Amino acid sequence: MDGSAMSKSRGNLVRLSDELEHHGVDAIRLSMVFSGPPEDDVDWSDVSPSGSVKFLSRAWRLSGDVTSAPGVDFSKGDISLRKATHKALHDAGFAVESFRFNVAVARVMELVNATRKAIDSGCGAADPAVREATEATAIMLSLVAPFTAEEMWERLGHKPAIATAGWPAVDPALLVDDEVEAVIQINGKIVGRINVSPTISDADFEAAALAHPSIVAELKGATPKKVIARAPKLVNIVL
Repeated sequence: MDGSAMSKSRGNLVRLSDELEHHGVDAIRLSMVFSGPPEDDVDWSDVSPSGSVKFLSRAWRLSGDVTSAPGVDFSKGDISLRKATHKALHDAGFAVESFRFNVAVARVMELVNATRKAIDSGCGAADPAVREATEATAIMLSLVAPFTAEEMWERLGHKPAIATAGWPAVDPALLVDDEVEAVIQINGKIVGRINVSPTISDADFEAAALAHPSIVAELKGATPKKVIARAPKLVNIVL
């Protein structure tokens, strides 16, 4: 606690049995995994089991909000949420293989937030993408919070155990960003940023940069001596 060793004399001992009884095994396991890489020491004062309990409750509620039936065609779902789901699966899978379990948990948390937003103010609970995201959340959570994940899986209408489900296949097409942020420079100094297609050509990239209102204002009618375009990342306008 507070960076000091635990001891009876300091009165800072933490009884694991008490923590398990109060917060539940899933929350404790999740808290320990999320606290940092496995090779790092854990200071219990930096661990938040109560925060893990709240997160697991938010994830669990998703499984009760889904209204589409099991087996629905995910490809007909909201594309934005589907992208978030497949990015989470991709990143979490890579993180687990690299033993960076805290990163995997962070990706699941991001997906839970995106799914809740989609239900409350986006595509709605009946959209197939919401079921896909919630099922993916349950499967990823099963690595560190198996009891919560199992309840979610059952509420989603699936049998047998979630352990037999396997990791969902990631669609590479859903990992491609529709737009990327590009930097615009004038004489090597950053003066603006624009969003462009990741497949934009150098010529179109140059034209888009020169036509951007903020760049037109910066140029004040001056004619560039040279424009160096490196699509889709950087345009440097030389005056």
